[in-house]
Amino acid sequence: MTGTVYLVGAGPGDPGLLTARALELIAEADVILYDRLIPATSLDGARADAELVYVGKEGRGPSMPQEQIDRLLLEHGGAGRRVVRLKGGDPFVFGRGGEEALILRAAGIAVEVVPGVTAGVAAPAYAGIPVTHRDRASAVALVTGHEDPAKPESAIDWPALAAFPGTLVFYMGVKQLPRIAAQLIAGGRPADEPVAVIERGTLPDQRTVVATLATIAEVAAAAAVRPPSITVVGPVAGLREEGLRWFEERPLAGRSVAVTRARAQASGLAKRLRGLGAEVVETPAIKTVPLDGPPVDPRGYDLVCLTSPTGVHALFERLAAGDLDARALHGARVAAIGPGTARALREHGVIADVVPQQFVAEALVEALADVPVARALIARARVARDMLPDALRARGAEVDVVDLYETVAERLSAAELAAARAADYVTFTSSSTVRFLLDAGGGTGPDGVLGDGARLVSIGPVTSATLREHGLTPHVEAERHDVDGLIAALVADSAARG
Repeated sequence: MTGTVYLVGAGPGDPGLLTARALELIAEADVILYDRLIPATSLDGARADAELVYVGKEGRGPSMPQEQIDRLLLEHGGAGRRVVRLKGGDPFVFGRGGEEALILRAAGIAVEVVPGVTAGVAAPAYAGIPVTHRDRASAVALVTGHEDPAKPESAIDWPALAAFPGTLVFYMGVKQLPRIAAQLIAGGRPADEPVAVIERGTLPDQRTVVATLATIAEVAAAAAVRPPSITVVGPVAGLREEGLRWFEERPLAGRSVAVTRARAQASGLAKRLRGLGAEVVETPAIKTVPLDGPPVDPRGYDLVCLTSPTGVHALFERLAAGDLDARALHGARVAAIGPGTARALREHGVIADVVPQQFVAEALVEALADVPVARALIARARVARDMLPDALRARGAEVDVVDLYETVAERLSAAELAAARAADYVTFTSSSTVRFLLDAGGGTGPDGVLGDGARLVSIGPVTSATLREHGLTPHVEAERHDVDGLIAALVADSAARG
C-alpha cells in the first residue's frame, strides 16, 4: 500500500503566512522533507516521532542532489507513509514541485498539492509595492532570474518580455541584475522605469532598494544586496515611495528581541513581538516541570490563591486526578496574581474574584486587605517568595501551600546563546529567567550571554531586583507587571531611541 505525498508551500518566510492546511499536514506527517527557505517555526508543530529530513539547497550548490530527493520521496511514499514535502513559497512556482509530482504519479504514488504564498507577490506587498494596479499595471509576469545552467541557451524571449505590458517580477535574479537590466533595455524597456529589489522579503530584516532600470544593478551592488531577493520592474515599483511602505514603519522594525521565558509560554509573547516588527530570538532559559503529588481538594477553603498561569493549569490537573473540576472551587474566593493568571483561570471556566493589576505578591496582599480569610490555599511553584502566605498567617489565617510545579534550567544551544548575545533587547519575565540565563551563558561581558549593547527589559520590580543582585542594570521596567506592560515599555523605549 502506498502513502500520500503532499507538496506543501510554506510561504516566503513570515511564519504568519503559513496556511492552515500546511500547519495541519505538518502536524500529521510521518515524514517531512523540508527546504532551506522555510519559516523558522514551520516544524514546531510536527509530531515528536516524525522523521524530519533536511533537503535544502544552498546558494553555492545543492546540499542534496535533486535525484536523491526524488528517491526519498519515492521510498517514503512507496512505503505507505504520510509525507510532507515542505517548500519555501509555492511548490509550483519555481519550486520544482511539478517535476516531483510527475515522478511520484508515474510511480503510482498519490500526490496532493497545498499552494503557498509565493515570494513574488508577498515580498513586494511587504515592501509597499502592489504587483498590479488599476492605473499602472493590469498584468504581471513571474520570471526566473536563474535558469538551469545546463540549458544550451536562454529560454526567455527577452524582446517579448521587454514589451510585456505590465509588471515583471524576477525570482533568484540578484546576481544576474546587470544582464537582466541590459536585456530589457535592449528590448525597448524604458531605462528610467522604476525597479525595486527586495532582500529577504517578509522577514524582520527585509530591506528594499529602489532605482531605475539603468541604475539598479549598480545601486544593488553598492548596497550589497544578497539572495534571496525579488526584483520588481515596472511603474508599480515607485508606489513604495508614494506612501505605501508599511513593513519598516512598525514600532519594533529593525529591533531584535530575545525572549527568555519557557518555550510553552514564549510563543504568545514572540508572536506579538513579531507582529510589531521585531526579529525575535527565542532563548528559553527555563522550563516548568509538573511535580508529582496527590490530588488537590480545595473544598473547605474560603480563599484560593493562584500565582501564575502555569500554576492554574497544574491545579486543574491535580483536581482532575481527584475526579474534581471547577465546581470544587464553589464557595471560595479565588485570587489571581495579575491579568495573565486570571485569563488562565477563565480558560477553565473560573472568573477570579480578586485580580491586582500589579504582578507582584505585595499587590495581592494589598488587594486582600479587606477580604475576610479563615483558611487559605496557595497553589504555586516549589521555589517562591513567602510574602503572601506569611502575610495571611499574620492576619490569623490557616494557610496551606501546595507546590504544583518547579522551574528548572533549559539547555540552550551555542547558536541560541550567540543569538541572545547579539540581540538589541533581552526580556526577563521572572527572576528565574535571569538566574538561569546567566548560568547557561556564563554571565555578562564579551564572553557572556548578554552583549554589552543589549538593553535589559524587566517585567517588574522583583525581576529588576534580581538583575541588580547579579550586577546588571535593567534599562526598561514595565509599569504594569505583565506581558502587556512589558511590551508597552519595550515599544516606548524603542521609540525614544529612534
